[in-house]
Amino acid sequence: MDTDRDVRTVLGAIPREVKDEFRYDEIPWERFPHFYGTGADVPGLLRMLASDDAEAAGRALRRLWTTVHHQGSTIEVASLAVPFLLRIAAAGHPGLRADTLTLVAVSGRCQHLGDGTREGLLQVAEDPLLIGPVECPVDWTVQAARDAVTSDLHLPLSLLPDPDPKVRSAAAFVLALATGEVPRVRSALRERLVVEDEPAVQVSLVLAVAQLAREQRDGSARDWVRELWSDPGRPPHVRIGAGLAWLCLVDSPAPDELRALLTDPGVRRHGDLFRQVPWISPVDSVDGLRRCIEDMLTPSAP
Repeated sequence: MDTDRDVRTVLGAIPREVKDEFRYDEIPWERFPHFYGTGADVPGLLRMLASDDAEAAGRALRRLWTTVHHQGSTIEVASLAVPFLLRIAAAGHPGLRADTLTLVAVSGRCQHLGDGTREGLLQVAEDPLLIGPVECPVDWTVQAARDAVTSDLHLPLSLLPDPDPKVRSAAAFVLALATGEVPRVRSALRERLVVEDEPAVQVSLVLAVAQLAREQRDGSARDWVRELWSDPGRPPHVRIGAGLAWLCLVDSPAPDELRALLTDPGVRRHGDLFRQVPWISPVDSVDGLRRCIEDMLTPSAP
């Protein structure tokens, strides 16, 4: 394939000063379309998102979500926007920070709508045979976005202690995409969990560590997650989130202790909390927790 059409190559060749100085004109946006036309309009939307006009910035962000993330799917031009979205999230309107970070995160993950299975919830890579609109494998887009996040880990790391819990959850969602410096990221997430007091953020931190562990085949993190769900001294929501995470990291059936935890009638009262966790809401916007538990505990039909 022509490397001009390989978004990984294009993104990897962008100098840091171009990103830091928001030199949009040096990016070949028009080479990569979005779901509603050419990518040439993306830099204008990014400029508007970074503007002082909060109302206009909100409109730009909504338009970006529509054009580069359609029905749960990512597209090449979304990964080109990731370095700029990270910088705008760090310095832009606080009220748009969480949604901007979430757009970054979903730009680097496969389509997850309705997938609450053990195999799917923490999966990042896309089917390598799935081809995007410019004859480029969608997984290349995912890889490019993840590499862009990894090049700028200092930005989402700086937002882990943000005053807004939605931002903290979204920052964890982004950090779970890291392809390098994983021990550093994992340590930051676990250290944040020690001091974190917001339930939805606590669950997000656990799932972020588990997603990294799934990619790295990290047995120590898997054991850590098991310690969380099996510890009756932990808050119920942390145990439930850790139980789901652990099921995504192992192939063995759920132990009776974990099955009892997840099927306890009291679990349903945590549904609203888990709807605030960015991994869970795409599974089912109404009751993603229930859907995940059912999908993970019920064997797949032959």
